[in-house]
Amino acid sequence: MFSPKIRLFLASALWLCSSCSRPPSGASPAPTLRVGMELAYPPFEMQDPAGNPSGVSVDLAHALADYLHEPVTIQNIPFSGLIPALKTGKIDLVISSMTETPERANSIDFSDPYLRTGLCLLVKKDSPIRGIADLDRPGLTLVVKQGTTGQAYARDNIRSAQVLVLDKETACVLEVTQGKAAAFIYDQMSTYSNWKRNSDTTRPILQPFQAEYWAIGIRQGNTALRDKVNAFLKDFRAKGGFDQLGDRYLSEQKAAFKQLNVPFVF
Repeated sequence: MFSPKIRLFLASALWLCSSCSRPPSGASPAPTLRVGMELAYPPFEMQDPAGNPSGVSVDLAHALADYLHEPVTIQNIPFSGLIPALKTGKIDLVISSMTETPERANSIDFSDPYLRTGLCLLVKKDSPIRGIADLDRPGLTLVVKQGTTGQAYARDNIRSAQVLVLDKETACVLEVTQGKAAAFIYDQMSTYSNWKRNSDTTRPILQPFQAEYWAIGIRQGNTALRDKVNAFLKDFRAKGGFDQLGDRYLSEQKAAFKQLNVPFVF
């Protein structure tokens, strides 16, 4: 047992140590940039074998955080939940291969575009279909992913064919490989990747029938952050950052698109 004087000394020492570990009164922790994305869209948003966020958008988010001198956290959120999460303040930015559209711009703001792409088609390998004009016919079924611009295009333009809306990209591809759907309307990069994984049963039509541009989603009214993001994108492009991302993650696609005479995304 310690004497009362020793117990008092130990208690005072412990209090001093714990005080040293606390931030000064009134100090705020360093702000963390919270970026939302759906980690199910390789090679842009995905997880590495250890389950960590990886891909083009993840590298872009880290580069942006470095530019802003802020730590960053990646939040894995289903694509359809990204805009609600941004609007309610759960995240600060959306970097998730999101196309800027007038409909989305009604509820969030966007940065300057950083990538050019477009809607195209994945069809059955032996299909006679040559383009979107061949699809809007009675008796045909088209498949789209929930919450994407492919779904919006089908909603606004397809009148005669049946449109099947599914939650998962893999489920959409399966409808085509099994011959249940005549085509899957999706973006160029994904269509190319889905064809490579199913080259025995599918064929890509990569020439886009609708041009699109990806941008970073920002909460409405946050002009200060939008200005910083735009300054970063300009600087990152000037320093060859997008070229490096393309070489790291999309070298095969770049070569294939060049061979097919289709403009590449970056």
